Amino acid sequence: MMLKFASIFSKSASGYNLSRRIYPYSQNALSFSKSHFANSRVLNSRYFCTAPEQRESIHYDVVIVGAGPAGLSAAIRLKQMCIEKGADLSVCVVEKGGEVGAHILSGNVFEPRALDELFPQWKQQQAPISTPVSSDKFWFLTKNRAISLPSPFDNKGNYVISLSQLVRWMGEKAEELGVEIYPGFAASEILYDANNKVIGIGTNDMGISKDGSKKENFQRGVEVKGRVTLLAEGCRGSLSEKIMKKYKLREKGGAEHQTYALGIKEVWEIHEQKHQPGTVLHTLGWPLDHKTYGGSFLYHMKDKQISIGLVVALNYQNPFMNPYEEFQKLKHHPAIKPLLEGGTVIQYGARTLNEGGIQSIPYPVFPGGAIIGCSAGFLNVPKIKGTHTAMKSGMLAAEATFGALHEGLGMDTYWDALRNSWIWQELYKARNYRPAFEYGLIPGLALSGLEHYIFRGRHPITLKHGKPDHEATNAAQLHSPIDYPKADGVLSFDVPTSLHRSNTNHDHDQPPHLRLRDPKIPELTNLPVYAAPETRYCPARVYEYVGEQSQLKLQINAQNCLHCKACDIKDPKQNIEWTVPEGGGGPGYSVM
Repeated sequence: MMLKFASIFSKSASGYNLSRRIYPYSQNALSFSKSHFANSRVLNSRYFCTAPEQRESIHYDVVIVGAGPAGLSAAIRLKQMCIEKGADLSVCVVEKGGEVGAHILSGNVFEPRALDELFPQWKQQQAPISTPVSSDKFWFLTKNRAISLPSPFDNKGNYVISLSQLVRWMGEKAEELGVEIYPGFAASEILYDANNKVIGIGTNDMGISKDGSKKENFQRGVEVKGRVTLLAEGCRGSLSEKIMKKYKLREKGGAEHQTYALGIKEVWEIHEQKHQPGTVLHTLGWPLDHKTYGGSFLYHMKDKQISIGLVVALNYQNPFMNPYEEFQKLKHHPAIKPLLEGGTVIQYGARTLNEGGIQSIPYPVFPGGAIIGCSAGFLNVPKIKGTHTAMKSGMLAAEATFGALHEGLGMDTYWDALRNSWIWQELYKARNYRPAFEYGLIPGLALSGLEHYIFRGRHPITLKHGKPDHEATNAAQLHSPIDYPKADGVLSFDVPTSLHRSNTNHDHDQPPHLRLRDPKIPELTNLPVYAAPETRYCPARVYEYVGEQSQLKLQINAQNCLHCKACDIKDPKQNIEWTVPEGGGGPGYSVM
């Protein structure tokens, strides 16, 4: 008799709850009852095999890494096609978050275009989408003023939502269709066959201490193998990045490097008389300097809640800039402060987002699978929306996967479908907005205004991005330190207070998932040349220098990590490698 570790969902009013149990299985077959995995079916094609000193192995037709909008859309579309075509494909989704939706953070003004295609009856099916956009405002902020500008956004027919709540709902729908979802398991490596084809993923071992020894609760990782593997890890996915490099997918697709931004967000509950459900506000300008691209958002959700956040492009030059502190400053602006006064912060979080647009999309197909969603990068920057495009990419990949497994077609049809879809049309029209701001805020506004009102995406020239984000950081000697105000504990907060609101948790006694390629670079380069930028670009105080002034050493507080990936992107020497921690660790978002 052998053992298999499985994730079991129980339904509650707040969504999914994760627990792990141990089940016996035979070498030839494994089956779960409905009590073992609510609303899911297990097909005879699923089986485990093992040998001494080897990991257990479970086989599916399709393995999807990441239970976000793209991954779940792909899983759902696959099962829908099985129903339509009378086929039966087994689909597994592996998710590193402790619950479905726990790692999902977004603005989010939601465009339902892809959801309309995936679930035409989503309103009748009680999707958590109930607050239509009621007004659209656009301000240019100076330190003390808010100057109203014509809004370039067209949010008619869109909704203010919590993406983490929508993803939970999608998880339920996927399960009802027979998709097996395993939260709390982190995909840490790609599995290859003898011909260098991807055949699945391996989850990391659990219960290993910092010194590498096995603890009493040690559990060996599992091999999850599939005929097709879809990577839907979100922005800067660790496995996706490795796949892109291994198969040179950027070069194959003629793509530029990706460029990124860091989004920092809070959800507040405010006084009822100040709350205007569906009100949408975007700003440019203060508190950021004119060389730094970015802006803020403020969305009125339901139940007296608002989302407020700041997005900062990670190609900023000043190593002394601290995006977290810039966000704290924003909340004290005279036009924003009155709305927040008397309110309460419910949740805090941060995440990076792709801003490269169509110029930075890699060839998304590799031997044995494809990259979907924000792992590839389908954000529409001028719309400030990427959920609908991520979902559609997952649906297109699902259709290509079904064709490959059931009809003998090639996965390359996914690339063809992308370029013939409304995703490509949308991103092509939007391609010049982000690179226009390489020249600064005012030129960027002028160029993007021409693009929006005159050219409308028809300009014959496609602008290129500047330096990769990590190369954009200047030496500290070219800038002056920034003196940020101390948090008042009312509108602005210190990092530990905010971290508590993110529900972030990791087992302290595990190998650090943030690794230095060269342990000498922090003290020899980052500290003396760039004034320790990792202590500022990280919104969770993961990195700090400790010790005597003459012998400072970098300390990595990996337990604080929000999984935002800013360090993996912005480190000047690309010395920090973000890898997955034990499954179930990280933030625990519920309304983000």
